[in-house]
Amino acid sequence: MKRIGILTSGGDCQGLNAAIRGVAKSLYEACGGDVEIYGIQDGYRGLIEGDWRLMKPQEFSGILTLGGTILGTSRRPFKLMRVIGDDKVDKVAAMKQNYRKMKLDCLVTLGGNGTHKTANLLSQEGLNVIGLPKTIDNDLWGTDMTFGFQSAVEIASHVLDCIHTTANSHGRVFIVEIMGHKVGWLTLYAGVSSGADVILLPEIPYDLDKVSKALIRRKKAGKPFSILAVAEGALSKEEAGLSKKEFKRARANMSEPSISYRLAHELGEKTGQEIRVTVPGHFQRGGSPCAFDRMLSSRFGAAAARLILKERYGFMVALQNERIVPVPLSEVAGKLKSVPLDCDALQTARDLGICLGD
Repeated sequence: MKRIGILTSGGDCQGLNAAIRGVAKSLYEACGGDVEIYGIQDGYRGLIEGDWRLMKPQEFSGILTLGGTILGTSRRPFKLMRVIGDDKVDKVAAMKQNYRKMKLDCLVTLGGNGTHKTANLLSQEGLNVIGLPKTIDNDLWGTDMTFGFQSAVEIASHVLDCIHTTANSHGRVFIVEIMGHKVGWLTLYAGVSSGADVILLPEIPYDLDKVSKALIRRKKAGKPFSILAVAEGALSKEEAGLSKKEFKRARANMSEPSISYRLAHELGEKTGQEIRVTVPGHFQRGGSPCAFDRMLSSRFGAAAARLILKERYGFMVALQNERIVPVPLSEVAGKLKSVPLDCDALQTARDLGICLGD
């Protein structure tokens, strides 16, 4: 009898349930009645507090297209995992204890960067762990694509498409703030896909004068509106020269609620144009996964099941050159996959005449 635990951790996204289903159905198909799957509630919180239950096969039916996660999720910062707080709980010891209490053969973790850091920690502590790469940011090292990313691109692109019509009708400049604190994959893909005129990413600090000149140039060319796709983590060249501490202080003292609103104010003063801001926010995480993510999540889930059956632990399943491959958790943990400055997607944006702020 194989006993498998599954948890989803960090921010939710489309495709989590499809990936859970992929793991479970593949194991049931291979093992029949010789497998038990334990759902751990709300990510690592459930593993720490012992909040888990034996799941029934029928619970994995009808969830392929369902957004969110049937197991719930929460954020447990990796930097605090070995810190014993006021509750006097040794979190690592508690997770190991509950793993053994469930008599697990393997723990399957679905999550992003923080999730995989903790997964690697548990692997180093002697537990059998397999990770599945989830995040709308597509910033996990070792995989070409994470599930959730393409669905978020579809939503962000739809927002930009809709903004185009109202921006054109009123002759306005619109800034659409897209999720992505540290990387700009989502903003880049959605911006290019929807014909944004300006795309600002965390990887490329922007020059305000160059952005304003791009807007003025469009207006002089008889184009009364402009669309800016701005990552929530975008920063100016001046901010890029600050230390981490100075940057945090500057952002904390910023009067506007986000970088997009500050940009709207600054660009409005420089160009004299009417500027509006749209923040789709958590819409980008919600709803049903697109067909691409349903397929990718299913592939990841089935691949995790194959590793379990072969008793190959300590890996994250990844997509590389259209193939699903295992990547050691130790290689994934703590590494961020930023947009390379020489990547084809950025060159495409430049070739199309999109202003990147540099």
